[in-house]
Amino acid sequence: MGPEMNLEDTVLLVTGAAHGIGRAAAEEAVRAGVKQVFLTDLDDEGLGELKRRLASEAKIATRAADLSDPSEPERIVAEAKSAFGRVDALVNSAGLTTRGSFLDGTAELWDKLFALNARAPFLLMKEVISDMLARGSSGAIVNIQSMNAHCGAPDLAVYAATKGALQTLTKNAANAHVGDGIRVNGINLGWTLTESEDRMQSEILGEGPGWATRAGADLPLGRLLQPEEAARLAIYLLSPASAPMTGASIDLDQTIVGAPG
Repeated sequence: MGPEMNLEDTVLLVTGAAHGIGRAAAEEAVRAGVKQVFLTDLDDEGLGELKRRLASEAKIATRAADLSDPSEPERIVAEAKSAFGRVDALVNSAGLTTRGSFLDGTAELWDKLFALNARAPFLLMKEVISDMLARGSSGAIVNIQSMNAHCGAPDLAVYAATKGALQTLTKNAANAHVGDGIRVNGINLGWTLTESEDRMQSEILGEGPGWATRAGADLPLGRLLQPEEAARLAIYLLSPASAPMTGASIDLDQTIVGAPG
């Protein structure tokens, strides 16, 4: 791996790390040479399993936390700094995809999704950026956004609004701190086969165990995206190889926004 991808001295914080995109990002980071990783998720057991698997290749610290609690981001970053002295990079992956349209969305659902999908990333970025500025250090942040930020399906109105907010926060943070050497980018992710999406489709929406095969058959690649594909892009965006890119929201999907169809 060329020196431009060197992440060996990076202290990385990953949210939503027990499953899906977050777990894949942590695994990809360690493969890319990251040696100090702080993982957080609501699922303590899942964090422990991932820590055991990665412990032979990197120093791993964890905190089980509910990011819908507005006090948790400060605690998480404080524990990461206690464990490793600083935070150089952040992947905001934690999120909810609970359905809610203009017909069945509620104030409670709005507050729940915005708390986790928009407020928590904002507060985590606030803490991490403050740490970087206090040290006079550069850094990189990647927010896992969604193609739904462009509009969203009818049943994803509330979710789409949260991801639109996160996309704007990504650009705002990048603009505010480009002169500080802090790069902030996002990934507008398309339909991806994560554990949470599998549970949503097969159990909550009642599509059954074969839903992913059926859904993938209608897509250009003949399948859904995989978490590892998003993870590779996330780690590239954290690495010096992607500099000076900042404020970008990259569409990672099988469809092209604006194309006929």
